[in-house]
Amino acid sequence: MEIDYEEVGLRVGLEIHRQLDTRHKLFCECPTSHREGGREFTFARWLREAQSELGEVDPAALFESRKRRRIVYHADTLNTCLVEMDEEPPHELNREAVEVALTAALLMKAKPVDEIHVMRKIVIDGSNTTGFQRTCVVALGGEVEVNGKKIPIQTITLEEDAARIIEQKPHEVHYDLRRLGIPLIEVSTAPVITSPREAYRVAYAIGRILRATRKVKRGIGTVRQDLNISIRGGALIEIKGVQELDLLPKVVELEVIRQLHLLRLRDELKRRGASEEDLKRAPIRDVTHIFSKTRSKILRRKIERGGVVLALKLEKFGGLLKLEPAPGIRLGAEFAGRARAWSEVEGIFHTDELPGYGISEEEVEKLRKEFDAGELDAVVLVAAERWRAEDALERVRERAIEALYGVPSETRGARPDGTTIYLRPRPGAARMYPETDIPPLPIPREYVEELRRRLPPTLDQVAEEISKKYGLSRQMADELIDSERVELFERIVAETRVQPSVVASILVEHMKSLKREGYPVERVREEDLLEFFRMVSRGEVAKEAAPELIKWLAENPDKSLGEAVEALGLKPVSMAEVEERLNKLLEEHRRLVEENPGKAVSLIMGELMRHYRGKVDGAKLYKLVSGAVRGQKSG
Repeated sequence: MEIDYEEVGLRVGLEIHRQLDTRHKLFCECPTSHREGGREFTFARWLREAQSELGEVDPAALFESRKRRRIVYHADTLNTCLVEMDEEPPHELNREAVEVALTAALLMKAKPVDEIHVMRKIVIDGSNTTGFQRTCVVALGGEVEVNGKKIPIQTITLEEDAARIIEQKPHEVHYDLRRLGIPLIEVSTAPVITSPREAYRVAYAIGRILRATRKVKRGIGTVRQDLNISIRGGALIEIKGVQELDLLPKVVELEVIRQLHLLRLRDELKRRGASEEDLKRAPIRDVTHIFSKTRSKILRRKIERGGVVLALKLEKFGGLLKLEPAPGIRLGAEFAGRARAWSEVEGIFHTDELPGYGISEEEVEKLRKEFDAGELDAVVLVAAERWRAEDALERVRERAIEALYGVPSETRGARPDGTTIYLRPRPGAARMYPETDIPPLPIPREYVEELRRRLPPTLDQVAEEISKKYGLSRQMADELIDSERVELFERIVAETRVQPSVVASILVEHMKSLKREGYPVERVREEDLLEFFRMVSRGEVAKEAAPELIKWLAENPDKSLGEAVEALGLKPVSMAEVEERLNKLLEEHRRLVEENPGKAVSLIMGELMRHYRGKVDGAKLYKLVSGAVRGQKSG
């Protein structure tokens, strides 16, 4: 779909979140890097909604509380303490984290606040034991420049990261507390971004500024992008948790397509004469009898477990639920997402996609007859416990009514393919209130000026320095920075005798190529990469072994480099063995050596590399072969 983003009035605001690499968490002395050996334990909590001082209840909190889930927390004695367990008041604000946040703010030309006040933001999905997240504004204003356009920065905040979800069950959810409390910087832009590509460039620019502090964490789960997206005639949609920077443009594009699709459906429903009154009056009926002998495994399993099949007619919606302007974007999927999120059913069926899933044409006809459904009508059915099925269909009814008016404002979650799914209602203003356990932290003007005087170099300056110091191209230096492997690169070069160009090529080009092939290279530990180069330096493995070793480690993240070398048969061979095989090849190809030495070198190198790839350094092997061929020729 070709989209004129100016014509549709696209506006995007970004919220960039990045974990800070500080020694301690934001409100206690627990480490931010995992320590092994702690005694593990669990405890459980239940979190419920509460009214604000004005008597209001936040809609997002109400959504979470109705699930009444038991929340099980996993902790250990070396990485968590009583603060994470909410058994002890928070300690004072981490000054190291404040300094990093202020440094980033000054790099973005933002104005630090005179005094930092910590606030509580209600979060009762279980990701925080307290039922709220602590957050504080450290600076206001500022800007980043992208392609000559100045993008205003609205706020720069410091907050505690949430616990990591381990497992979800219908009535229970498990969280790991080791991540809870790690300092997180959040940079929020004004909604002035007007294209998917510009969203990428702005996020990229902010990311480079944050990395320039040299105090941000790297790796999976340390960074995420949230987006606020709207188009003319649509609604403000908050999209949470975009992990990959490269995915940002696709998320924006698909959200625009989704909203345009919903607006077209609104117009078609209006043309058909669909009404809110008809939808509200439509009864929910028990149609279990229609499926008493069904071949649908899903329906049969639910019925055998005591569930029922309930259905709801949606007048004038026939054929609209299956329309798909892009893969994964359908009104039927919107209904299913709303039902799953609120009622925790496995999913829904609707007549636009039936017969199918084991449901026969005869059963569909009976279903339509039950509701006197015409060609322009759709029927939605759910199989679950009666109360859950009723609730799910009420959510479908609610979402169908919203479809009459276009795009509902909501919070959605990003998927790996760029599509999104309904998460919850957008939070209201009643979710924020002051933190009473932490005193305000004054930020003296003299302190800010001192930070301004010792601001770190920009990453452009760092790239120029790396390029000159190690003899790398500027492009290679930039790619090292963008891959966030500069520190690893410098450590490898300092601790081994491997050429900087070789190290950079493997860390950048090899890793990028393997990722394009689908290997999860981000799972390869830095310590394993460092040890690989140490082995290369000691002559224990050849640098040519890098691709195979990285592939193996990416697919076996719990295994060690030593195990990878063993599994791939990359143990070093003696040069005596290599020379013996070389002499045999020289004898076999004596005539070619005499008549065409260059071709002989290529042929013999190819045969030796097939046998010794990863076991013998290619440059050393070439030197050996070319010398031997010259010797034979002159002899």
